[in-house]
Amino acid sequence: MSLGELIRNRREEKQLTQDQTASQAGISKQYLSNIETDRIKNPPSDGVLERLEAELEFPAGQLRKLAHMVRTPMDIRAEHESLTAEVEKLRSILKQLLAGRKKSTPKGTEINAIARRLKSTKSNVSDVLSAGRTVPIINKVSAGYPHHFTDLDYPPSVADEYIRCPDVHDAQAFAAHIVGDSMGPNYTEGNLVIFSPNTQVRNGDDCFVRFTSDNSTTFKRFYSAKGGKIRLQPLNDKYQAEIYDREEINGLWPAVMRIERIRQA
Repeated sequence: MSLGELIRNRREEKQLTQDQTASQAGISKQYLSNIETDRIKNPPSDGVLERLEAELEFPAGQLRKLAHMVRTPMDIRAEHESLTAEVEKLRSILKQLLAGRKKSTPKGTEINAIARRLKSTKSNVSDVLSAGRTVPIINKVSAGYPHHFTDLDYPPSVADEYIRCPDVHDAQAFAAHIVGDSMGPNYTEGNLVIFSPNTQVRNGDDCFVRFTSDNSTTFKRFYSAKGGKIRLQPLNDKYQAEIYDREEINGLWPAVMRIERIRQA
């Protein structure tokens, strides 16, 4: 949950208006509205957040801590999350050693078994315990006709926007907004879809597709066709499927998550 959503939800729980809350925090109603809808580029100052914590009865420092995390550069934040995951893993190991063993000392073989488990899970524990990866929102992808892709050489190193996605840990994952209606009703224009280049493509996957000839892209359901060809299938019945040679496609990356707003603020 974002900082803005956290503030808005608590204000609504307290049945306070934006006017009341903004007045107590010493800010304008419009600024509070921008905070709650995440329209501000940077988090509010510590002073504003401290007053919001008091007015909305948050634990002291909760909003400020979250804002400090948002301000932290992504590489530092990723390192912090990785270290936090390692600490949680070690705590889990200690609990195993202590649980039910207060009257006896664990045998050497048991300790060795736990050590082996620790070593074997080291490579993926951060993925299990972390809050997911910060994914760049790189462009729009057409769910109708092929659309020119201008990401300046995928994968991008810089993006105007990022989104944190739980359970997405592909280092090359990226997001794109859907344009058009050929993948309706499953996907509608404006949906944000997360794609994972390092996930194996399977028949029936909905994929971000990039064409070899001009690097244009489209969003379609992928099927293997006869003769080693590829069929790109729209979900909307008013659009026809298209068949391509594999050489005509140089990117085929499956969708792994869809993010959409279900209620307007």
